[in-house]
Amino acid sequence: MGEGIGIAVASFYYGMKRKSSGENMGQLIGNKRGITLIEVVIAELLLTVGVLGLLFLMPSAWRLSGQSDYFGRATGILQEQLQAAEIQIMNPVLGVTTWNPTPPGTLYSNGQNVDLAGDLPFTVTTSSTALGANNWTVKVTVTWPGNAVGISESVIVSKQEYFRQ
Repeated sequence: MGEGIGIAVASFYYGMKRKSSGENMGQLIGNKRGITLIEVVIAELLLTVGVLGLLFLMPSAWRLSGQSDYFGRATGILQEQLQAAEIQIMNPVLGVTTWNPTPPGTLYSNGQNVDLAGDLPFTVTTSSTALGANNWTVKVTVTWPGNAVGISESVIVSKQEYFRQ
């Protein structure tokens, strides 16, 4: 609101000055020189530096985006494997007394065991440790090409006898 008042006062002032001195309002606000060649070169230099800075950052942004995609896919596979192990152990109908995880295998992010265009093979390793008669620690590790460490998660699972029907 104060800005509108300031503009109104400035235009009233310049209007009064123009009437009194006979000058054009355009002469009071700007000059007649225009933009010099030095100003154009400096503007182009600043624009070039900004664009080159953005172009310099693009490869690292693409690389980080790809890594994030791999981590997201690996996390989905890891969660599916942990849930499958929990279901097998917790279900009393299956009669699991000693649980042996599946051997390491290759899974694809498409949810199938076949390689489709654009898929990345993920190696899944599952291990278990017996904690007692009906309790196990299940650890799942998912790795992929370019990341030998991968991600891993473990969960303690117990057989749920009270779900038996």
